[in-house]
Amino acid sequence: MKNSLLALCLGIGLLSLSGCISYSFTGAATSATTIQVDDFFNNTDLGPANLGQVFTNRLKDYFQQNSSLKVVGENGELQIEGTIVQYLLTPVAPVAGSSNTGDPAALTRLTIGVRVNYVDTIEPKNNFKDRTFSFYADFPNSQDFNSVQESLQRRILDQIYIDIFNATLANW
Repeated sequence: MKNSLLALCLGIGLLSLSGCISYSFTGAATSATTIQVDDFFNNTDLGPANLGQVFTNRLKDYFQQNSSLKVVGENGELQIEGTIVQYLLTPVAPVAGSSNTGDPAALTRLTIGVRVNYVDTIEPKNNFKDRTFSFYADFPNSQDFNSVQESLQRRILDQIYIDIFNATLANW
């Protein structure tokens, strides 16, 4: 009887606490219900012209799929905006041998960087300004960049979405 009463009291206590904290299995911990994602602008020389729009739309989708937040056009309780500031191709993995080969590297690295501003109107201590998130992917020089560009971008941006999500909603 004592154990049943104790279990009942613990159960009621846990249920009452669950109403105070908003948590999801994705790691999002916020009491906000709306998020505003403003257009990200592509401020790079090499990035595709539609990169800003693609980034913005996929970031909105990521937040909708991984949280219970509703994306709104204005007055969101959470607000994100920023600029794509880096789209860089650099040679990596030098090849030993003759300098006559014309191919000084075996791999090329695509790096994408995004500068983000975040405002949390409910918990202002979570705000940040000009925080840069970047990631990269390498590809063999034997492949034409145009043929792998889209898959590289997707892989890189997917990691940046995760990093932004963790920095904003998971407070990592």
